[in-house]
Amino acid sequence: MRYEAPDSLEGAVALLAGAQGEARVLAGGTDLLVQMRADVLDPDLIVDIKKIKETRAVTEEKGGWRIGAAVTGAELKEHARLKKAWPGVVEAANLIGSTQVQGRATLGGNLCNGSPAADSVPALIAAGAVATLVGPKGKRDLPVEDVMLGPRKLALGKGEIVASFLLPPRAARSSDAYLRFIPRTEMDIAVVGAGVSLTGAVAARVLLVAEAAQAIVGSRLDVPAQERLEAAARAACRPIDDKRGTVEFRTQVAGVLARRAALIALDRARSNS
Repeated sequence: MRYEAPDSLEGAVALLAGAQGEARVLAGGTDLLVQMRADVLDPDLIVDIKKIKETRAVTEEKGGWRIGAAVTGAELKEHARLKKAWPGVVEAANLIGSTQVQGRATLGGNLCNGSPAADSVPALIAAGAVATLVGPKGKRDLPVEDVMLGPRKLALGKGEIVASFLLPPRAARSSDAYLRFIPRTEMDIAVVGAGVSLTGAVAARVLLVAEAAQAIVGSRLDVPAQERLEAAARAACRPIDDKRGTVEFRTQVAGVLARRAALIALDRARSNS
């Protein structure tokens, strides 16, 4: 196995594009290293992106926020202004593993691991986040919901990497929230996760449920609107049936979490006047 740690996006792209055999990007390594130790993956090349400045920065941009793909959950939690603007995104990132894992785990890695149970992905999608991809043909932007095509399947071409995420400007009296259901109290994989962003996932991949948004747009999030939201979230579910939860259970919980997350986001939005 060959290990490289370039200090530029161009260098990382060149390595990945020219790789012979399987190549993997290392951001935090909390998924990649575990899979390698379990003999699930045996890459010929690992490209560590943590030395690349653009992947490690959190900056304000166009009234919103740009977060590097290799910024850790712990670093996001310590960023007071970002946490105030997008608390749901930050809290989702800080549900990934233990405190020690959060010191390594990254938004880019959590997305590109390609798991439908990824905690940060529903929150990013609800926030309207856009991923900036860099590859042999240059840069392109892709909504986060379009990056993951299915379990372990990404819309990235050979040599492309996720360099950063752009969160849009936050309107007044708006906020977000993320909730998940897990069998244990900590350090578990989400059975169901729900992210909501508002003003004033349960499928083969994380879903952006337009019908759920339509169910509450223009409402005061009263009980009828909450019930419409629950129904829309459940109708969109296409979950698997396994030892961690049946199809019926996951579908029921998806509606409940969507409703609760919306109410938390509303309460936060009211304080952001």
